[in-house]
Amino acid sequence: MVNKGGDRRVRRTRKHLQDAVLSLIRERGFDALTVQDILDRADVGRSTFYTHFTNKEDLLVQGLEDLRDDLKELQRRVASAAGGAPFEFAGELLAHADEHRDVFRAMVGERAGALVQRRFQKMLGELLRDELQARLSPSGKPSVLAEAVTQYLASGLYGLMASWLDGSVPMSVAEMTELFRRLAVAAVRVASG
Repeated sequence: MVNKGGDRRVRRTRKHLQDAVLSLIRERGFDALTVQDILDRADVGRSTFYTHFTNKEDLLVQGLEDLRDDLKELQRRVASAAGGAPFEFAGELLAHADEHRDVFRAMVGERAGALVQRRFQKMLGELLRDELQARLSPSGKPSVLAEAVTQYLASGLYGLMASWLDGSVPMSVAEMTELFRRLAVAAVRVASG
């Protein structure tokens, strides 16, 4: 069992590596990076890197999974609170993206690379699936309709974020959140028929 000091070192090392990959994505794009570039920027040894991650993709995916887990926790809290707004995670995601606009622009823009874009869109789908399954398939069984709407809204949210982050859609976080909610609720209403 690792002691608390070891846990702190592990967290610090992982943070250095995450920070390094994000700063390098902003500068060069994901596809142009090598593990050595990340090691040099983070000042971490190769064996340490491979203790934590299998490759640069795994490093990036772990960061997205951490973000997804935080947003899922928010979903759980909102779902248990009476009167919570639908798709509440979108507001938190957009606020986080706005706070780290340069990182998100690199992740969803042209420099991101196909892997980053697919992983980010997959994360959006996972977040949406939880809410839509409950709304479109009350029995709890997986629904083709719920999955179709999930993919539709994940692509839509991804596209909205990309346009917003590159400045094509000049709106505040609150306006973007409300726009997405209106579009998402309308899609659910149409699908519910």
